[in-house]
Amino acid sequence: MNNSKFLEFRKKYDTFIYDKYEINYDDEYMNIKYYFNIPGLTWFYPQIKINKKYILNQNINNDYLEYLVFNIGLIELVSYFKCTCSPNVIIKAGYINIDQINWLKKLYFNGLGEFLYINNISITMDELMNITCECDKRTLPKIDYVGCGNLISVGGGKDSCVSLEILKNEENNSCFIINPKYPSLECSKVAGYSDEKVVCVERILDRKIVELNNLGYLNGHTPFSSIVAFISYLCCYLQGRKNIVLSNESSANEATVLGTNINHQYSKSYEFECDFNYYTNKYFGLDIHYFSLLRGISEFQIGRLFSNYKHYHSVFKSCNLGSKESTWKWCLNCPKCLFVYIILSPFLYKDELISIFGDDLYEREDLLDMFKEILGYSDTKPFECVGTYSEARYAVSLLIDKLGKENLPYLLKFYLDNYELELDGSEILKYNEENNIDSYYDSLVRKELDKYDK
Repeated sequence: MNNSKFLEFRKKYDTFIYDKYEINYDDEYMNIKYYFNIPGLTWFYPQIKINKKYILNQNINNDYLEYLVFNIGLIELVSYFKCTCSPNVIIKAGYINIDQINWLKKLYFNGLGEFLYINNISITMDELMNITCECDKRTLPKIDYVGCGNLISVGGGKDSCVSLEILKNEENNSCFIINPKYPSLECSKVAGYSDEKVVCVERILDRKIVELNNLGYLNGHTPFSSIVAFISYLCCYLQGRKNIVLSNESSANEATVLGTNINHQYSKSYEFECDFNYYTNKYFGLDIHYFSLLRGISEFQIGRLFSNYKHYHSVFKSCNLGSKESTWKWCLNCPKCLFVYIILSPFLYKDELISIFGDDLYEREDLLDMFKEILGYSDTKPFECVGTYSEARYAVSLLIDKLGKENLPYLLKFYLDNYELELDGSEILKYNEENNIDSYYDSLVRKELDKYDK
């Protein structure tokens, strides 16, 4: 049965409108503002601010720039649409064709998969929304664009640190960060990037959505990485770069809910990466390549590489909860903390791991249920960006085999007492050829793997 609030809101607020966008400049920033409207409820005005010092491309075409900004709004609207799931979405801010509408409907539906599941909403992709465009078609100008170098997305976790390390000898690199926090800035600094080489974008949520959530309107996970993708494309154009480099691994393709296509990491998946390249190649038309440098390798292999990069160990953070604290600490109570602890443990346990986290998470009896979820002994994986069941089991099994079966910490002893050791890592260590990495960057990744192959 569908969530009663979902049915009520769809009936009461049957229309969501992407009305317009504005681009204004002050002395320091390019300021982008969107206008979204749910008639009878409220207007939303989210914003994006980009410092003008990051605009290095001397041949910006304003019509083309506006088109990119309009398209960002098509993704940004999901964060506000979800509060009522209005069945009719009207686009007034710009033109999109039927192919683009179908592309968006797929992203919205799959990107909101976790949101629909958590809110007990059963609906098909075609039923979720009807999208109509009320704007006349415009002819885009032909752009002569030759980019160079890489725009490297940095989140401040171990994955982006591995990409930074692999690309450290490349020229014309910039880092890209949305709403920068201490870990992402510090990791960029440790990698050798000066402030002017770190493109920081401020994305400002309209707080009215938080107020509505507090009043009981629908809330849940949105495909944030798809927003990152579209904003990074704009910044790549502003910077004059050729590649947008992500750090999404092959593990991001695995479903979160067993037996379904529901994936917390959908917009980090290979499927979305391919879809995004299709969309940008067809509708943006620039020679800009969007790819994950780490798509060919697993979380386990990333952990093995990262364990050797000691210079990042004191500054990186993968914990979303802890990143909200002023101290930028590991919260030690979430799936991200526990998974990263597990995946690094075959290489850094025990003293080095405790120096990073501040505690031995394997001794935490209160983390048992979460431990079982990460290992695949529950109905779902945690709704977080964690690796596959097999990677977690392999890491735990390797550590138990390394330590021996006596005097194990609580969680490792529980694993040994209840499950079989899984010491065959052949599939986990196999390079995933299903990726969008060109031969040059592919060789850099393989060379780095060979350097630390044990």
